[in-house]
Amino acid sequence: MAGKTFVVAAVLCFALAGYGIGFVAAQEASENAGHQAPLAADGAKPYVPAYHATAPTLPLPATIDPAQFPETLNQNVYKLASDPKLKRVLYQQPCYCGCDKNNGHTSLLDCYVDRHASICDVCRKEGVYSYQEMKKGKTAAQIRAGIMDGKWKDVDLSPYKTTAPVGQ
Repeated sequence: MAGKTFVVAAVLCFALAGYGIGFVAAQEASENAGHQAPLAADGAKPYVPAYHATAPTLPLPATIDPAQFPETLNQNVYKLASDPKLKRVLYQQPCYCGCDKNNGHTSLLDCYVDRHASICDVCRKEGVYSYQEMKKGKTAAQIRAGIMDGKWKDVDLSPYKTTAPVGQ
C-alpha cells in the first residue's frame, strides 16, 4: 500500500512541476507577444540588451550636438537622434553592441547622449533603422521587434555619408 501511495505522490509531483514549467513559459510568451527571438545555438534564451519597455515619463537628456563631429555620417545620425520624436523611440530600444554591459547604457538613446554612437556602426545602424521605421509609422514596440530580429544589420549607412543634411 505504501508503494502505491509513493508512486501516486511521485506522479502528482511530476504533474505539478510540469504545470509550473508550462505556466512560466506561457507568461514569458505573453510578454514577448509579437516577437519570437531565436534561441541561441545551445538552446538557451538569447541575450537581449537593456531597454525601456514603455515611453519615457520624464524629459529626456539632450543628445550630442551634431556640429561637434567633423564626419558627415556622425553629423547626420546625431541630427536624426536629436529629433524629440525619435529620442522617445530610441529610449525604448536595445542596443546590440554591448554598451549596456560595457558603458552602463540603459537604451539606444544613451549611445547618442554621449559620443559612443560616433564610433559604433551597430549604434548608427540601429538609430537609422529606428528613424526609417518611425517614418513608416511603426510603433516603438514594432521597431524594437525588428531590432531584436536583427533587421538593423541590413541598414545602408552610405546615404548618410553625404554632405547634404539627411532626414529633417
